Amino acid sequence: MYEELFRELGLSINEARVYEILLKSGEISVQTISNKSGVHRRNVYDSISKLIEKGLVSEVFIKSEKNFKATDPRRLLELLKEKQEKLNKVLPELQGKFHQDSEKEEAYFYRGIEGVKNYLQDILKTKETVYFIGAKAFWLDERLKHFLPQFQLKRKELGIKFMHLFDQEIKTRKPEILKITGKPYKFLPKKYSSQTAVDIFGPYVVTFVGAEIGKLQDEPLIFVMKSRKLADGYRKFFQFMWDNCD
Repeated sequence: MYEELFRELGLSINEARVYEILLKSGEISVQTISNKSGVHRRNVYDSISKLIEKGLVSEVFIKSEKNFKATDPRRLLELLKEKQEKLNKVLPELQGKFHQDSEKEEAYFYRGIEGVKNYLQDILKTKETVYFIGAKAFWLDERLKHFLPQFQLKRKELGIKFMHLFDQEIKTRKPEILKITGKPYKFLPKKYSSQTAVDIFGPYVVTFVGAEIGKLQDEPLIFVMKSRKLADGYRKFFQFMWDNCD
């Protein structure tokens, strides 16, 4: 009746069967356990030994005969807590190994509007603040008008913060982007405007070439470098620019 549950809690098949019989039958001998559980006598001894180690079974001596009985089932909860505590101790190390592998350094590129959408999805997956250098409001590109509202909704749900360093021309040519992206934002001096934009988030450094104010290239090309160390360095560059811009 409870065998499957006991197995989910970490007991072997034989341990689960033996423990359930002991819960139902009280103090009984190995032979009786074997008869009622269908577990071979030799395997009953092995299972009882392991159940005793786990604190689920205890020995009882009656007239020089050794019997066994189940302990309070609440011990199962204690076992779960003990396992959780063991996991909690090593979890930071396991997460470190996971992130180390998942943030393997690499470089690649995205091409076309679908590539731009992939880059935006990367922002949502990373869930970290995004730093924009030389932002050009290319999200206003007509080809993104159906995708962008959904992206913005999800971005706000995830609490992803934006920090924009816009090209100076945004003030006069595409000021509507400021309401879409929201604060904080600043503007690069006009003499530093270019056809390049760089976005930094998580382990990513994403570079756009040939972007115009409010519009992407006909066939957008996005260069992606994935390296936490590189991204951290670019964030420092961004901070210097941010501190020296209006």
